[in-house]
Amino acid sequence: MASRRKLTKPLKKKSSGPKKLNKRIMNRMDLKSHSEHLDEVYGKRGTKRREEFEKRAEAFRLGVLIQQAREQKGLTQQKVAERSGTDKAYISKLEMDLKDIRFSTLQRIIRDGLGATLEISIKF
Repeated sequence: MASRRKLTKPLKKKSSGPKKLNKRIMNRMDLKSHSEHLDEVYGKRGTKRREEFEKRAEAFRLGVLIQQAREQKGLTQQKVAERSGTDKAYISKLEMDLKDIRFSTLQRIIRDGLGATLEISIKF
């Protein structure tokens, strides 16, 4: 029978705690919020440069969502293309930030290619 060592005191993790850590981080003068950073780099919302950035970011997010859904279902780009009536190159471009896609094509890729449903919302 193996002997087991008994601990007389429970082990404690040394931690400054999340509140203290957050306070230290927030006290740094060079930290900016995400929106402050975007304002600085791309300009305020409504400016041409910022709107172009936002459009590219939306296309990127859509590509990532499609890629994640495809991988979660265990499908290859080729299989999604075959199921949706398109080709592998198109699926690859879509996942890699294709700028323009017809809504009907997007619906077909999601419905037929991925076997999923598309949910849309409008945010202000």
